[in-house]
Amino acid sequence: MNLRLLRLVVSALIVGTLAACSTRPPAPVAPSVPSVQPPAAPTVPVPVPGTLTQSKSRWVPVGWGELPGFEGDALHEAWNAWLRSCERPAPAFAPLCGDVRRLSIASPEEQRGWMMQRLQPYRVESLDGAADGLLTGYFEPYLDAARQPGNGFSVPLYAPPADLAARKPWYTRQQIDTLPQAQAALAGRAIAWVRDPVEAMVLHIQGSGRLRVQEADGSVRLVRLAFAGTNDQPYKSVGKWLLDQGLVRDATWPGITAWVRANPQRVNEMLWSNPRYVFFREEPLDALDAAFGPKGAQGVPLTPGRSIAVDRQSIPYGTPVWLASSGPTAQLSRLVLAQDTGSAILGAVRADYFTGWGPEAGEIAGRLKQGLRLWALWPR
Repeated sequence: MNLRLLRLVVSALIVGTLAACSTRPPAPVAPSVPSVQPPAAPTVPVPVPGTLTQSKSRWVPVGWGELPGFEGDALHEAWNAWLRSCERPAPAFAPLCGDVRRLSIASPEEQRGWMMQRLQPYRVESLDGAADGLLTGYFEPYLDAARQPGNGFSVPLYAPPADLAARKPWYTRQQIDTLPQAQAALAGRAIAWVRDPVEAMVLHIQGSGRLRVQEADGSVRLVRLAFAGTNDQPYKSVGKWLLDQGLVRDATWPGITAWVRANPQRVNEMLWSNPRYVFFREEPLDALDAAFGPKGAQGVPLTPGRSIAVDRQSIPYGTPVWLASSGPTAQLSRLVLAQDTGSAILGAVRADYFTGWGPEAGEIAGRLKQGLRLWALWPR
């Protein structure tokens, strides 16, 4: 496995958290009564008229001027993602989809004017009023594969076993690799074989990917592997496992890269520390499908740079969202669509940014971990 890919792999395996909070100072003590302390100021923010409350967030109405970069975004790029959302629109947005389709060939000024007329921006905050959150990235891996094992292709990618629904949880990752009964249950279920177990782990973490599959007749075909289920085992970060074992000093990619290169005989031990295993289904990739990513949780294909995964208890699927994030990896101020979710995407101001597919997208996604603010754009 080349060093660049290994960098992507370990970056994709690192999980982080970000928290923000604020408090108010207590009121000063009145000079005439020095022995009496007034009560502390409330930490719960005073509701703003028109504020909307979701299960995990509150939406505070603001003016369009609060959205950084709104006048400069190339809205036509986001319109493709919006058109996709209109294939399965949320009830609140279904009445707008006729205009969204009509405006797909409009000028940016017309699109911006229509948004300002028909939508109200709301700043997304946690229930205690924190507006700062975390942005990470995800992508669609691009791997070489073969229909049959051999010539270096030794790691299977499986369709769900027949008894997956009857046995919960199913076998762990280690048991799948080592137990005869688990391997018997998966006999004949391999969709394809890849060369490297760590590459396969990245595919499992991302949940979908593209394969250049060598067929039995020697031809090569491009297909997509889409998420089809898990073994219902908990996800555990291999980076955290390395830290807990004292094998690396920190879970940054240089430390993990050095450890993997120095300890190839322990790679399985590292991978088995994460018991979760993902099963896939194969989908064809025609020219149109290849221009978009896999289907997200909303049920529509993802658009690179314009689709995000969110906590649906904070932001409903299909909601247009203004995203602002500044950090060493990317400077982003743009319209995106909430079209997906993920097991690690939890909280009010939390998003996973779909960067596309292949090595360059993986490079960005692997490094993206920075501050975030979000504004939900809701029909008036």
